[in-house]
Amino acid sequence: MAPGAFITGGTRGIGLGIAHKLAAEGYALAINGVRPEADVTDILEGLRGHGQQVVYCQGDVSELDAHPEMIQTATDALGKLNLLVNNAGVAPLVRADVLEMSEDSWERVMGINLKGNVFLAQRFANLILEERQTDPQFPACIININSVSATMVSVNRAEYCISKAGLAMATQLFAIRLAADNIPVYEVRPGVTHSNMTAGVTEKYDKLIADGLVPQARWGEPEDVAKAVAALARGDFPYSTGHVFMVDGAMTLQRL
Repeated sequence: MAPGAFITGGTRGIGLGIAHKLAAEGYALAINGVRPEADVTDILEGLRGHGQQVVYCQGDVSELDAHPEMIQTATDALGKLNLLVNNAGVAPLVRADVLEMSEDSWERVMGINLKGNVFLAQRFANLILEERQTDPQFPACIININSVSATMVSVNRAEYCISKAGLAMATQLFAIRLAADNIPVYEVRPGVTHSNMTAGVTEKYDKLIADGLVPQARWGEPEDVAKAVAALARGDFPYSTGHVFMVDGAMTLQRL
């Protein structure tokens, strides 16, 4: 039986890139998204083109009551899950100055980017620990897709930055708690990457990249992130739980 991966926000952008890479590596997929399944049929069929089973688990990760059904749908179809990729994330409703940030935007961003990811990790970890009672060698891994905004300040996206800083701490917390159980927890931190979230600011970042923002002088692509996720999922870094894997073209390195 193929290993099973649950990917949140897996129907577009970075999440979809990860889904294609993992399917190509032999994973059966449980893809989470908020759109009705009828709206993502072509995407799901494209993923099935890798020859693996793909099931859609519709639901809003910020709604904790939806988590049990999402996971149940996945396990009913795939049998068991070995990998959780916490990728779901949203930008602020409006890019407002931190002095004008709205409560509505704060609640939405925190609910999806932080609360949803944390409690899905909690549910997945408990599921794996239960599985380990009968199969101590059952392979499992959690990968959080974060952002350079975990440490880089954007005063017009305060709620986003704070949510990402919180997710970075969540990675460390789960990594320490699960280390003795041999369940690695990793964080992949993309930089400026082509996705639906950055589609509206393409011109801005084109100019910044041309002016030297990114030493490798190009946008990141979903495939760049996907390759890092695949390496972690394969177990290529077994002694690195809790650590951050940067996929940012060296943008965050300090320079003179």
